[in-house]
Amino acid sequence: MTALLCGDTVLSAAELSDKIAAQAMDHVAGMTVPIRHPDRVTALISALAVHDAGGVPLVGDDRWDDTYWAGLRHRVESAAPVPGLGWGTFTSGSTGAPRMIVRTAASWAASYPAVERLTGLTADDVVYLPSPLVSSVTMFSVAHARALGATVLLPRTHTVSAADLAHATVLHGTPYALRDILETGAAHRLRVALIGGARLDPDLRARAEAAGIRVVSYYGAAELSFVAVDPDGAGLRPFEGVELRVDDGVLWVRSPYFAAGYLAATDGPGRGKDDSGTAGGPGRLETAVGYPGVTDGPFRRDDNGWGTVGDLVDPATDGPLRLRGRSDGAILTAAATVVPEDVEAALLGIDGIADAVVFALPHERAGELVAALIETEPGRRPPTAAELRSQAGTLLTGTHRPRRWFWTDKLPRTATGKPAREQIRHAAIEGRMTRIG
Repeated sequence: MTALLCGDTVLSAAELSDKIAAQAMDHVAGMTVPIRHPDRVTALISALAVHDAGGVPLVGDDRWDDTYWAGLRHRVESAAPVPGLGWGTFTSGSTGAPRMIVRTAASWAASYPAVERLTGLTADDVVYLPSPLVSSVTMFSVAHARALGATVLLPRTHTVSAADLAHATVLHGTPYALRDILETGAAHRLRVALIGGARLDPDLRARAEAAGIRVVSYYGAAELSFVAVDPDGAGLRPFEGVELRVDDGVLWVRSPYFAAGYLAATDGPGRGKDDSGTAGGPGRLETAVGYPGVTDGPFRRDDNGWGTVGDLVDPATDGPLRLRGRSDGAILTAAATVVPEDVEAALLGIDGIADAVVFALPHERAGELVAALIETEPGRRPPTAAELRSQAGTLLTGTHRPRRWFWTDKLPRTATGKPAREQIRHAAIEGRMTRIG
């Protein structure tokens, strides 16, 4: 049985196991190991070797700047051992530097049966994972496929290829990967797509299903894993085994799929710092989440098992879950609080806009201005500022309308496919983006 496909590389389960075992003896249980390599097969084998040795692999993106990676690597290598954990991933970093999330192997494995029921996944499937290994989407499905005996299919490069589509039967990826697959026009064997990481446009779902691909979309977070699922286009409902509640517009979750928390770097014997720079000893960290060297950070939990990462939702209690973005990404402008995702959803109603990212620009009097970078549909000219203002005026209140407009033919994205909001913001401030009007 083939266990791994990547370009010309074909490894059986026995061959993959032998390669993993040859490296596993080099690792120590409980240690968190940073991994980054331009060859995905090499990086994956290294990650699985660390995991099988009882360590925690943290895979970086080979496209990251070397200096940037050196800083992350130092943070990982300075962390105290975390026995009992099995997987680590970086957050997307869409609004800043990524955090290092660690979890038990059981926290992922607990959701495997539900995913199999939703998708019909079996050992006979070839699971296509176009997102890079830095993505929790990909590493989750690598672990799942390996446990089930399904084949993992990794792209050789950072693009979808027709050759890959000739083998894949199941896709787990982002809406952008699904769009790329459809736009290749290539023949495929895909029967189902598990789509997360960003909002799925209903039109994209319809296009996929017209192409014979059943779409199961979901909302989750690297800290929470699966939270809600939409298997039929009727809207997000709680994922199997998950309870939801809304407090003051903030979503709280209770489930068996939570991560342990964020990896804490150490400053010396008995001391540590979490990702927000807060110092504390191992006793405090163990009390917080049950593992020395792991801290809650922005992932908050109460004594009754409920947790939140600050996601905002429509407070309506009936009907599907409607997400409104992350509370820590809100824009404060002229005494109003603007959630970027609210504005982005409205801008997609403007003819010719394929995607949009809304962000804050500093302003002396207002504090912050609402700005938007739009991506136009292929072959469409960028709209004028007057056209944008006119159409946005019919969709948004005055406080929520963008005051600065920028254009691109392709939005910058993080390794996990999310818009690189902080990168976009800095580029706008530094004058490195095309201004409209």
